[in-house]
Amino acid sequence: MTQYAHSMATLDYQAFDADNHYYEAIDAFTRHLDPKLGPRTVQWAEIDGRKYHVVGGRVSRAVVNPTFNPIAKAGAMHDYFRGNPEGRQPWEFLTEREPIPAEYRNHDARLARMDEFGLEAIWLFPTLGMLYEELLKDDPEAVTITFSAFNRWLEEDWGFAYQDRIFAAPYISLCDVEWAVRELDWALDHGARHVVMRPAAPLTAHGHRTASDTTFDPFWARVNEAGISVVVHAGDSGYSSNGYALDGFAAGFAGGTWRPNIKSFHIERAAFDFLITLSFDKLFERFPNLRIASVENGSEFLGELFKKLRSTDRKMPGYFATDAVASFREHVWINPFWEDDVYDTADLMGADRVIFGSDWPHIEGMPRPLDYVTELKEFDDDSRRKILRDNVRELNSPRR
Repeated sequence: MTQYAHSMATLDYQAFDADNHYYEAIDAFTRHLDPKLGPRTVQWAEIDGRKYHVVGGRVSRAVVNPTFNPIAKAGAMHDYFRGNPEGRQPWEFLTEREPIPAEYRNHDARLARMDEFGLEAIWLFPTLGMLYEELLKDDPEAVTITFSAFNRWLEEDWGFAYQDRIFAAPYISLCDVEWAVRELDWALDHGARHVVMRPAAPLTAHGHRTASDTTFDPFWARVNEAGISVVVHAGDSGYSSNGYALDGFAAGFAGGTWRPNIKSFHIERAAFDFLITLSFDKLFERFPNLRIASVENGSEFLGELFKKLRSTDRKMPGYFATDAVASFREHVWINPFWEDDVYDTADLMGADRVIFGSDWPHIEGMPRPLDYVTELKEFDDDSRRKILRDNVRELNSPRR
């Protein structure tokens, strides 16, 4: 019996995967975009025989092949993140490519694959869509134009609650709060159960603001009223390496080489800063019905985050209306990296605040989503079911 077959055999229910991805269609950004706005937003260009997106007038090399055809296999880097037991070079994991499978771009094909995998439902997130706000941020109107078009493509190709099993997340930026409220209302009208944003302080027409600044209270008030979840998903958060490494989302592979550098910590840094600031800005005190899910940002930062919250509470007695750590646990759910210590995460957050996400079919994720079951073998059945299904079910249902 394979590891995957064994994993399925240990469950008497289907799992809810909180981190699945699509690979964007060729016209995902342009189908609903006025071509005259292309130079300001997203265009295609061919350079040395290879197609690239030009985003805000700059060629994006964030991924090697943004057509995604051919594509590296799902979970291709799994053994690398497991600790690279065979001692292979990082790029060796990506040499095998295949024509893009239908389930990466088609909801009916994805449903069939989900049945094969033993998945009840999935949350579905962008690939390129998590990267392009950073490239457009100096032009907030271009951000709103781009993602208005993108979200309409998403609703058209995937739907926001297809067959009540595939739940694609509209992308929201807070760079323009009036647009964010309108886009949220449009998404709700079209059945969205959650929305997604990157962990970053948005750049507005009036400068950078934290996502929990009172400037954005109209958006958070609408989320609070609707009772839907907001997912903060890893993306290009624009973090600087301050000279210790080349900046840019794909700069770690500049020149076709790779070496370790601090860019590998940027995802966790961005999530730490975003999430702790929600507490510092007392967002949950203003909007007690908010639920925030941190997806594909890891979890190893949680111990330090709680330490900082407790330290701040001691140094500023009375600043927080309630215990800051308890409030964080009440309002935030965490999806650890699959290679993180999920038991430490559960000790810090509680098993009812940990959610399973495979990152399928990305190269960093699991080859098959339920390969993750073996990582949960020391949990009791109730805790395992919460992590694999019930917690995301709860987040996927509006809370009134």
